[in-house]
Amino acid sequence: MSRQVLPFSLDIPEAELEDLRLRLTHTRWPEPQTVDDWSQGVPLQRARDLVEYWRTTYDWRRCERMLNGLGQFTTEIDGLPIYFLHIRSPHADALPLLLTHGWPGSVIEFHKVIAPLVDPVAHGGDVHDAFDVVVPALPGYGFSGKPARTGWSVARTAEAWIELMRRLGYRRFVAQGGDWGALVTVALAGLEPQELAGIHLNMCPITLPELDRAATPDEQDAIDAARHYVRTQSGYGMQQATRPQTLGYGLADSPAGQAMWIYEKFAEWADCGGDPETVLTKDELLDNIMLYWLPNTGASSARLYWESFFKRTIPAVNVPAGFTAYPRELSRPPRHWLEPYLRNLVHWGTAERGGHFAAFEQPVSFVDELRACFALMR
Repeated sequence: MSRQVLPFSLDIPEAELEDLRLRLTHTRWPEPQTVDDWSQGVPLQRARDLVEYWRTTYDWRRCERMLNGLGQFTTEIDGLPIYFLHIRSPHADALPLLLTHGWPGSVIEFHKVIAPLVDPVAHGGDVHDAFDVVVPALPGYGFSGKPARTGWSVARTAEAWIELMRRLGYRRFVAQGGDWGALVTVALAGLEPQELAGIHLNMCPITLPELDRAATPDEQDAIDAARHYVRTQSGYGMQQATRPQTLGYGLADSPAGQAMWIYEKFAEWADCGGDPETVLTKDELLDNIMLYWLPNTGASSARLYWESFFKRTIPAVNVPAGFTAYPRELSRPPRHWLEPYLRNLVHWGTAERGGHFAAFEQPVSFVDELRACFALMR
């Protein structure tokens, strides 16, 4: 196995972009929903508007230039090519920071926070807040390799991330994640590698405890959020966890289908009042969608659910940990529910705005929270 870290540059053939536009032109649309809201999924007119913008106005080359300018690399770990962003700080003694995305996100989620994390002096921070930033794409996501065999679970990914940081020469680092990234991060912490100085999470999907008393307001909010998710929003997870291959045929063939599979989740999970374009632009939403469409990862990204959805466990974390509670996150456990899992909880933050895609939606508060949390672990 090669341990080389190789530069990576994006240059999608124009023929692939033309194929995308042609597919969008010939989208076969369903009839309109029979309700006046999003309760049956993405409304037809919103879907048509996004597809028309994608077909006629969206500029992938802009996104491509942005990613190429950040610093992209690949390295083979355990037989699988891993794609990642690696941006070194101009400041000495910067703390290496590993950021892990989830589904339906990508490395794009973090593009607005990279510059202030790497160069805090230029973005209202102190030189002592500087980080080197590493943002890998999960196996089967973005431009990472697609596993050809079973076994690429959350736990195996955590082991790969440790090897990645060692391969980059880091002898001490911190890690952050939400969604699947949170599960990878706590799995990493559970392995207790000597290099890991601490973690930060913006989501921690624990099992709701059984209460022998009336719930407090914070507890009831967490219970209500969990019940709402299971009742109205969890179907995608069961489909991806049980039949990712069947789902993949439609996602691989129809860019409109792939887009709406993701767009709906931004409407439901972002702190946006049901309209994702109030917090993210069409370009930002489509940049993220393109990291599924271009590498054809509808099926391969869903397989992480097949590997780990029914095996989700939160190990006891003994390293220093921080948590930021975003008001529209899917899982909103109060602090005392997390403390048995995060046994050395040194930072607890509460954001005024934000949902499931914290770094993407609220980059300023996300950066502030990471600076405050990891200042305790430097």
